[in-house]
Amino acid sequence: MIFLKSREEIEIIRAANRIVAEVHAAIRDAVRPGVSTAELDAIAEEGALRRGARPAFKGYRVGSNVFPASLCTSVNEEVVHGIPSASRILEEGDIIGLDFGVVYRGYYGDAALTVAVGGVPEATRRLMAVTEQALHAGIEAARVGNRIGDVSSSVQRVAEAAGFSVVRDFVGHGVGRSLHEEPQVPNYGPPSRGIPLQEGMVLAIEPMVNAGGPEVYLKEDGWTAVTADGSLSAHYEHSIAITKDGPYILSTLE
Repeated sequence: MIFLKSREEIEIIRAANRIVAEVHAAIRDAVRPGVSTAELDAIAEEGALRRGARPAFKGYRVGSNVFPASLCTSVNEEVVHGIPSASRILEEGDIIGLDFGVVYRGYYGDAALTVAVGGVPEATRRLMAVTEQALHAGIEAARVGNRIGDVSSSVQRVAEAAGFSVVRDFVGHGVGRSLHEEPQVPNYGPPSRGIPLQEGMVLAIEPMVNAGGPEVYLKEDGWTAVTADGSLSAHYEHSIAITKDGPYILSTLE
């Protein structure tokens, strides 16, 4: 079932996502060589609690697996859902995906970005830039009268035109009173397919783009997805509302 949100609900979700954006800014400022991913997780949790929100991911359950942290920290070939650790120390030239969400006044905020650790090669910066461009292409297609497939194909077109691949095992989703609601929002597929987009939908659009092939596998921790070929992966995500005036990006400081 797809839940359409009222203007008042969208503004609460906007407030939740602004908290996400503020915490993301603090985490991004702390990313540097020598920092552990556990330190970044502590910044995320404290930042949410200080703003009157609750971290959305900590305690999230899939089957018997419970996510143990507030922040997903996915380094280099890790695609998504990396678990923070005191022993995972960032090094010059790494990239790290920072996926974070909160619950605020009963509604969820959810967003992700990828950050370079110090200086990285131009090819790595290009992967990050193209992934972010693919996200914004998907957002631009999220308009009343279009379909989910228009969002999906827009993301795929940008990523593949640059010679990269999009992950198929994980997709975007609706967001609101639950972290994951219908509909699913794949990052690939033909245009003009899928459900029609309606005013009041709130979607988390989140391309995961690999420098190599699209295949991934799960590590033994049951959460961390990594590229099958060991190539780098980048991840960007915004929560947006579909309005009669076009897409409204919720997870931004602007």
